[in-house]
Order: sequence, then C-alpha cells, then structure tokens
Amino acid sequence: MAKKFTPKVLTANDLLSGDVIYWNDNGDWVDAFEDALYLDTEKLAFHVLRLAQKQGLDKVGLYLADAELGDDDKPRPAHFREDFRATGPSNYHHGKQAELA
Repeated sequence: MAKKFTPKVLTANDLLSGDVIYWNDNGDWVDAFEDALYLDTEKLAFHVLRLAQKQGLDKVGLYLADAELGDDDKPRPAHFREDFRATGPSNYHHGKQAELA
C-alpha cells in the first residue's frame, strides 16, 4: 500500500554561506522556513524539486522536508530535525539564533 503524501517544503544548504535555505513561491531561496513554498501535492513537490535541481551548483543537499501549516497559515517544521535546521546552531547565538534573541 502506498504511503499517504504529507505536505513538504524544499530545503537545501547554500554552499557559499553554509546556511539552510528554503524555496519560496517566487522560485527564490530564502532563509526562513515560514517563507517557504508549502507544497501540498506530491506532483507539485516533485516538480519544484526538479526545477531546483536544474539550478547552479551553489545549492547542495536538496530534499523535500515534511511541513505543516501553523495557525498563521505559514509552513512550520513537522519534525524535530527540521525545527533544529530552521533555527540554526544551538551552541551559541549567531546567524538565525542571533535573530531569535
């Protein structure tokens, strides 16, 4: 039996900065999970993944991460791993952690 599709966002790492990034509805890469394009169908998710894979070599580790909609109708991580990636390193405040402080 086929597994039911769960909504996704497309994520990767920026090779030059090392930042975790997300594909948005304009086809650009953004830093914030909540600004990512919410991919609510399997067809759309794999179409976006194929488009992103055709871009340059400065984005690495592209994959579709499970997401859910928050109360504000913006995507949020559905798994601890993605929540951790979305907020950045936790050992000291820099990058995305500094923005949260």
